[in-house]
Order: sequence, then structure tokens, then C-alpha cells
Amino acid sequence: MKRIPLIFILFSMLFVMAACTSDETVKKEIVLPEDIPDFVQVSDFKTIDWEKKAVEFGDRDIIGNENKSGVIGVNMPSLEVQKWMWHLWGVEDLENKKLTVVGFHKETETVHQILIDSWTKGLGGPNNGADAHMPSNVKIPESGEWAILLYTDDTLFDILVYEIIE
Repeated sequence: MKRIPLIFILFSMLFVMAACTSDETVKKEIVLPEDIPDFVQVSDFKTIDWEKKAVEFGDRDIIGNENKSGVIGVNMPSLEVQKWMWHLWGVEDLENKKLTVVGFHKETETVHQILIDSWTKGLGGPNNGADAHMPSNVKIPESGEWAILLYTDDTLFDILVYEIIE
């Protein structure tokens, strides 16, 4: 008979302990690097739709968001330095137009400069059917899921979501 109350107490304690635990993960605060352009805001990273993966379109192995932005070279992702050719549609008045590229790693919630020499480079004219393009060397610091935020005229232009592996 003494076992029934003891078992009841044990089950009650287990129930209370299970009810007190939470499945919520603590979100890390996003910290922007000191040298990132001023127009990049933490709120931009909250708009990332991780389900909207970049896809291949056209006949040039461009991977991105069709009729908005895409990259040639991302189809062989690596953690080594690579050459990527950025393509943008819907960009007008290319004189002095620049593209700012910001990488965001999903798992670590960290912001990275992925262009080798700077955050921002000048855009060139039409190429491969796009209104503007930009060749660049990129270095992705670690594997995982990445959101690449693209800015033109100091404004968020598009977000590309890629899986980068070694």
C-alpha cells in the first residue's frame, strides 16, 4: 500500500518538472559589425523568409529569385574563395549605382561581409538578360543556411536564401 502514494508522488513530480520546462529557444540578439553600412538595420534580418529558397532559372545557371536577383557561381558552394556574378532585374539609372551584399548565417545568427574587399561594389550594365550585374569574389566563412541581403540605393532590394556546404 505504501507504494501507491510513493508512485503517485513521483508521477506528480515528473508532471510538474515537464510542465515547467520550455521548448522555446532563446534567440540571440543580432549584432551588426561596426563597419557595416549605416542603412543596414537589424529589422532587415527579421524579414528573412527561410522557406523561400533560391532556385535555378534561365539558361545560364543563375540561382536566385526569378526576375529580381540571382547569382552565377553559387551552384558549386564552398567555403573557399569563389567568383560569383550577381544579376539584378528592375534596376534603373545605373550611373553610380552600387550593390551592398550582407551575409547572415541562420544557425549562429551572425552577420558577415562576404565580398572579399568590401561590403559594397559598383554595378555594371545589362548582362545575361539582367538589367545590372556585378562580378565579385566571395568567401563564405562557414557552412549552413545563409540569407544574402542585397541593397541598392541604401535600400533592401532582395534576399537570397542558399545552403552553403564545404
